[in-house]
Amino acid sequence: MSRRLVILGLSLAAVAAPVTAQTPPAPAAGRYDPAPWWMDKPIMASSGYVKTEVAANRAGFGATYQVVDKDAALATKKAADKVRALGEALSAYGVDKVRVETSFSITPLYDQYRDKSGELIDNERADKIQSYQVAVELRVEVRDVRLIERVYATALAAKPSTTQAVGFSLEPDNETRTQMSKLAVEDAARRARLATEAAGSRLAGVRLIDPTGRACETDVLVAGAPRRYGDSGMLAQPVPPPAAARYNDTIEEIVTTASRRAAEVGLRPEDMQLPLQPPLQALEARACVIFALG
Repeated sequence: MSRRLVILGLSLAAVAAPVTAQTPPAPAAGRYDPAPWWMDKPIMASSGYVKTEVAANRAGFGATYQVVDKDAALATKKAADKVRALGEALSAYGVDKVRVETSFSITPLYDQYRDKSGELIDNERADKIQSYQVAVELRVEVRDVRLIERVYATALAAKPSTTQAVGFSLEPDNETRTQMSKLAVEDAARRARLATEAAGSRLAGVRLIDPTGRACETDVLVAGAPRRYGDSGMLAQPVPPPAAARYNDTIEEIVTTASRRAAEVGLRPEDMQLPLQPPLQALEARACVIFALG
């Protein structure tokens, strides 16, 4: 009897035990995404590059003007009057050529005392304010770099408390960007022709033009690779300037008007004029052109 009970108990235990299934390992994720449609036939992927240097067409600088007075309202008025005169002189150049941003700040100047170590400490209490310092900060952007020397001299003639060095930059216009893209595509086509001729093959037509150049990068098929698309670049040659006579007449007119305004407010920019030469800026562009092979 006891033997039958033991056998039955073993049988019940076997039935109650959970069944552990052997799950096959998940297949490894593929290293590559499916090939894009333009690779379903033999192709020639060609990258085009354009690089050049052109003169900067933007300039900018900052200047701060300070006034100190015991009366906050009077200090603000003096600072505003000083900057207003400068603003009138700069506005004579035209808002399309010179842009000015202004900001004010007022700082109370407190009575001071020395601590035990002899260090001067501000007594920052409302009843211990001796005077107020009003600072006017000007940010000047010059969109016609032919004027930068005169504009900077005008700001210096107004006797700023501090000034920043003139910075230059390049801001290509829409036509510049369009021409740059064209040159990069032309370079890609030339490289493709040379490569296929060297390999004894021939081009059969364009399958894809990618101004970003991403289509020609090898990681375009890597699974999870970022797909970045952006600007193709800029022109390999500067946009030609206007005719010399019209150019000089326009500049002379602007400078004469600005000088007259400066003289009216007691400024002498000609005494402060410094040589400022716009530096060259490097421009690059790329493109990818994919051809079918014949």
